Amino acid sequence: MNVLSETSENLLALCREALTDVSVFRDAAHRAAAGLTAPGGPVDPSLLENHQYAVHGYAWIATYAAALEQLLGWAERLDTDGLLLDLERLILSAGFGGYLNQLKHGIAMSQDEIVRPGDLGLDEAIYFASAATRQLMGNGNSITVRQAITECLRIRDSDFGARGLDETNTMIAEQFRRFSNERVSQHAHSWHVRDELISMDVIKQMGELGVFGLTIPEAHGGLGMGKVSMCVVTEELSRGYIGVGSLGTRSEIAAELIRLNGTPEQKEKYLAPIASGTLLPTAVFTEPNYGSDLASIRTRATRDGNFYRVNGNKTWITHAARTDMMTLMARTDPNENGYRGLSMFLADKPRGTDDLPFPADGMTGSEIRVLGYRGMKEYELGFDGFKIASDGLLGGREGEGFKQLMTSFETARVQTAARAVGVAQNALELGFGYAGDREQFRKPILEFARIGGKLGWMATETMLARQLTYFAARQKDSGQRCDIEAGMAKLLGARVAWSNADNGLQIHGGNGYAEEYEISRVLCDARILNIFEGAVEIQAGIVARGLLSRPNRPA
Repeated sequence: MNVLSETSENLLALCREALTDVSVFRDAAHRAAAGLTAPGGPVDPSLLENHQYAVHGYAWIATYAAALEQLLGWAERLDTDGLLLDLERLILSAGFGGYLNQLKHGIAMSQDEIVRPGDLGLDEAIYFASAATRQLMGNGNSITVRQAITECLRIRDSDFGARGLDETNTMIAEQFRRFSNERVSQHAHSWHVRDELISMDVIKQMGELGVFGLTIPEAHGGLGMGKVSMCVVTEELSRGYIGVGSLGTRSEIAAELIRLNGTPEQKEKYLAPIASGTLLPTAVFTEPNYGSDLASIRTRATRDGNFYRVNGNKTWITHAARTDMMTLMARTDPNENGYRGLSMFLADKPRGTDDLPFPADGMTGSEIRVLGYRGMKEYELGFDGFKIASDGLLGGREGEGFKQLMTSFETARVQTAARAVGVAQNALELGFGYAGDREQFRKPILEFARIGGKLGWMATETMLARQLTYFAARQKDSGQRCDIEAGMAKLLGARVAWSNADNGLQIHGGNGYAEEYEISRVLCDARILNIFEGAVEIQAGIVARGLLSRPNRPA
């Protein structure tokens, strides 16, 4: 199959037919996973753990299927608008060819964990048999196609493919691309190398541009925009530097918690200052030794008249010193060891300085030195009688903390997926730029098949992750539950960011290992995406369990 000689109509028809094969295989994987974990109907947690490898493999299969559905939907919308050009057609072909082969022969859940149909008791020989699927698997993602993608990138002057955004979000993307280029990317590497906090001047400008209030309703001082716009802004800021793209995460989480769960007084007090960027929040959930096991939180908040006194330790708290308020999870019921004993607090604190990072009484902090993701710094916090006013209890109700936190997780994971897309795009652009400038054997190295092929696949997977992320955001904007879609977007986006960063460094060769080159920073930054906001193993389990628990699962 020569993609460029195929009409758009024929290519789209091939992909639609292949998607039918994907759906059949996904449904078979679902039945197999359900047979392993829910033989009696509801999912059995012990069986879920016993068959973790196979079940997580099912999550990846479902994620690939969703990504291909969204890539095809993207291409169909572009075709309707007359925008399905050579580059976009090549990306569509490569995406289907690459992921169809992986679905049939093995998906990399990590570098050394390849899930295959046999891991779920499925016979690969009976799936993916249609002529369209065989054609796409055979030629859709050939090295010729990948190189052609890279050549299109050269011709289109670093245009990496139409995103399929509406006019408003296209303008937003252009605005924040300029801001990122002019105010972020040129400083990001020095922030990283010197291990410095992001400039407060940049944060101030972000506040003026409305970054921190994008999705906060206008009635509370925000812009009242949707999650797709949040993704577009986050992607562009993270393309400049993940730390800048992540500054909005804490504001997004805090605002969502307060908007959905706060009292009228709490909304009045906090939402407008968060939206303007004059109040910077941080999320204080994780504890030493427990990580994602929030049910085991031990930090205590004990009522003392008009205050709560907090005692305990928290760790991996991002931007803790230079913030004004903490969304803090603590145990208020010592007799309840599970989720129901937890409460969420809006805990005011004085903003720290370089000389005195934690000036609050009853609160101490120490920095955790990290490989990347440095612009806000990570801290371990200790609380010894730290006081929170009683009206800081979110919603005014004890024991609701975990339930309240769950209301913000969808948005947090969509936003994290967008951060991953931005990092993936950054790695792609750095690799592409270097490969075009670097000459070996009297020609640019991007003309060599192994280099051009890498770049073509990086562009393809970035678009796959982007479209899956936009889909999760659209689901959220339409008022639909999107916890599974958000989890899938984060799962795929994090892996693509790491893969792109690794490939980008490889394209740089020895120079990529030098601290002076930006790709060395991007590699360090990309690595965190498979860990925070739910490690990849946790995320796969959440996706699988959610799918297996859905009432409309396949028969």
